[in-house]
Amino acid sequence: MFGEFLKRLVADKPAKLPDADARLALAALLVRIAKSDGDYAVVEKDQIENILSRRYNLLNVEAEDLRVAAEQLEKEAPDTVRFTRAIKEAVDLEDRTAIIESLWELALADGERDKEEDGLLRLVAPLLGINDVDSALARQRVEARLS
Repeated sequence: MFGEFLKRLVADKPAKLPDADARLALAALLVRIAKSDGDYAVVEKDQIENILSRRYNLLNVEAEDLRVAAEQLEKEAPDTVRFTRAIKEAVDLEDRTAIIESLWELALADGERDKEEDGLLRLVAPLLGINDVDSALARQRVEARLS
């Protein structure tokens, strides 16, 4: 279903993603983070939809449709390293910083720092070109909002 999209995304020199594709790529990365602990709960699905709705000014049904499409893309996407590096090449730094913040928001939504989610975020941040300090600052901004 997403064959052409994935080919473009993991090409040697991926082009900047159109907005709709960038949305889908972020949503798929959110799904991958949520599934990383082996428990893809309804609360995480709701949180993904909330993040997508806020970030892209979507109606609830649009955010749900995007999440469902992202679940399918996440199943078909290559390993996290290649998938994340492809997003890095195709998405501007400012947007990647916002992506890390969204990923932390999802990981911390249940009030706990799960080892698997935390470890995946520690892998994903540098692959997106975000250093540890900026990732930690993003996490702290999210923690401040959630408290």
